[in-house]
Amino acid sequence: MIRSWYRKATSAAVLVAFTCSAWAQQADFNEVGRQMAIMLQNSHFARLPFNEELSRRFLEDYLKDLDFQRLYFTQQDVDTFMAEYGGSLHTLLLEGKFMIAATEIYQVFEKRVEERVAQTSKLLSGGEFDFTVKESVMLSRKNAPWPKNEKVAMDLWRLQIKEAVLAEMLRRELFTRLAKEQGKPDPGSDDRSPKEKVALRYKRFLSSVKDVDEEEIANYFLSAVARAYDPHTDYMSFREMSRFKDGMKNELVGIGALLQGEEDGATKIMGIVVGGPADQERSLKLNDRVMAVDTLNTRKAEDMIDIMFMKIDKVVDLIRGKEGTSVALKVEPAGGPPGETKIVVIQRGKVELKDEQASGEVIEMKTPQGASRRLGVITLPSFYADFEEGKISCAKDVERILKRLIEGKIDGLILDLSNNGGGSLEEVRRMTGFFMDRGPVVQVKNTLGQVQVKDSENGRPIYNGPMVVMTDKSSASASEILAGALQDFNRAVVVGESSTFGKGTVQQPMDIGRMLPLFSVRNRAGFLKVTIQKFYRPSGSSTQMEGVKSDVVLPSLMDALEMGESFMDHSLPHDRIRRAPDFAPLDAQTLFIPRLQELSQERLNASKDITYVIQDIKKTKERLKQNTVTLNKAAREKELAESDTQQKERNAERRTRFEKTGKEDKENLKFFKLTLESLDKGTGLQPYDPSDERGEYMRRAKDKAEDLDETPKWPTGLNPVKREALALLRDLVDLTENARMAGLIK
Repeated sequence: MIRSWYRKATSAAVLVAFTCSAWAQQADFNEVGRQMAIMLQNSHFARLPFNEELSRRFLEDYLKDLDFQRLYFTQQDVDTFMAEYGGSLHTLLLEGKFMIAATEIYQVFEKRVEERVAQTSKLLSGGEFDFTVKESVMLSRKNAPWPKNEKVAMDLWRLQIKEAVLAEMLRRELFTRLAKEQGKPDPGSDDRSPKEKVALRYKRFLSSVKDVDEEEIANYFLSAVARAYDPHTDYMSFREMSRFKDGMKNELVGIGALLQGEEDGATKIMGIVVGGPADQERSLKLNDRVMAVDTLNTRKAEDMIDIMFMKIDKVVDLIRGKEGTSVALKVEPAGGPPGETKIVVIQRGKVELKDEQASGEVIEMKTPQGASRRLGVITLPSFYADFEEGKISCAKDVERILKRLIEGKIDGLILDLSNNGGGSLEEVRRMTGFFMDRGPVVQVKNTLGQVQVKDSENGRPIYNGPMVVMTDKSSASASEILAGALQDFNRAVVVGESSTFGKGTVQQPMDIGRMLPLFSVRNRAGFLKVTIQKFYRPSGSSTQMEGVKSDVVLPSLMDALEMGESFMDHSLPHDRIRRAPDFAPLDAQTLFIPRLQELSQERLNASKDITYVIQDIKKTKERLKQNTVTLNKAAREKELAESDTQQKERNAERRTRFEKTGKEDKENLKFFKLTLESLDKGTGLQPYDPSDERGEYMRRAKDKAEDLDETPKWPTGLNPVKREALALLRDLVDLTENARMAGLIK
């Protein structure tokens, strides 16, 4: 089973768009490590003793990052590393000698991967696997012991390969059966055999392990050292920092294409940004396969670099460049004859990630009593900002959208922070003031115990009507500050999964190059992103570990998974400090939370979709608790058949119900969209159909198996969570209006 063998490795799908940086001289990474060790001791919030105990943690985390599933290293390897380096890595770092240890350990890892992949070839070229015997593998081996020796490791590996082949066989058979039942083409008919696919998968993995240089090994090791302090302290290479800055701005420089590594070694075009350089040039198509790159477009054969089996992040580095320059791609066109290629030349340019920008909508809703409610929704995917030039600000974007929604006479507002992993702390401070009087937003404590209170900027709120905040387990950091402040002040009702992520720490990037000796190579030394503070809600409670708990909880499959700060290694503890001096919450009764909980629970009890979620939560918890999967084909087929029967029954029930719900929605709901682009053009709110799944900002390649999925789409594009959030907001608007008419609130 292949997991992300190194957590800092770039994902399988990467947006090609970053500014160019020529490969200059390598930095002295021994000196980089020495300076980083000093910076950690002087700057990190926890002030951990830099001793042998921490040294063993460095080693353990490095090994875990390389071999997360404990399938490559043996206990003998680990014992050797521990005896040699377990108590001395902290000393080697301070002496500027750590690269010898980091490289030696990585080379053993590389050797073990070569051995496993060699065994894979033998297993796959031998006889057929026996899928009738009673064997199983662990779903997760992260807490399992290391294999005792090579013999045990090889036997474990045999089971892993057997499982990989069985999973591919079952997937292929499922597609064939579904295609036959539905009278559709079989998406796997021209695919490689299961054994070939597994072999190629591990060939690509081995290639990625071997294709490393000194900078990458240093990156892997120093990242493990940094994260030994807490999960969010990290070493970032020069390239990673460039990507981080671009991501914070939601604006990149490149060709505007989404890439994915294929098992056979090619790089596939999975998406093209509408209006981006590749889209405007028009030669590059979805599902095209890139085989080579001429990063300077010299038109010379020797400059065309073969990228077969190259890691995606390295492909990105080749394609990236300065705005206005061109890159040439050797492409195998989708649907063309195998082996036929063409050269596509694209001029690099700026790419706006519009789907990551703030957006708004208005849902006009008829109530059962015949009244009409206009409910506003602001969706904020991240707290983005341009730290260097200050031209990009999510707070400014949200302010523009909010004012336009108010002009549209909304009766209530949803602020959707689902899947918002955080971002700029200053953007949160500005934004909180849009919804409440001036007051404390967050308290920040440094390592000396000094507490600073950060207030909202606005003297008076822009919007003071009924408000709901949507969160989930992915809502983290800055999202938790905003949701926590609005909850503490009784300004909004928080709705969603049981709690948010639970990240209550503040990181600051520090340029390690500035600490190096005068004549050192500084520009590629990288950055230390170090935890320097913890933040606390106005009420004094930290969001660390616990997150922000929802006032109205909606059942979610995510609550069955190990997701959140409390499941991460070396997390800082939860604690409390005093309340902020000017903390003066509003009357909690004006939110009617007990009544909202009752009304929501009535709907949840009657919801078939929520019933399905609860069933899936129970099943997932049982599966994770067992932590094994059988390698008996008949048993797996039985499990799949039961799952398929259940899914078909659900689909049949949903089709009937969704048809009725869709008709009701057409009669009772109207939708209007608001984007930053429409605000710039002065067009404002535009009618739209939320069930239209065509990508506005990116055209995406369609998976061959998608047509076989007969799961009906959510009626009107409203999933149960958003539908319930709208119902809750409508309840809050009604209760607020009734209380105001009765003179109970002003």
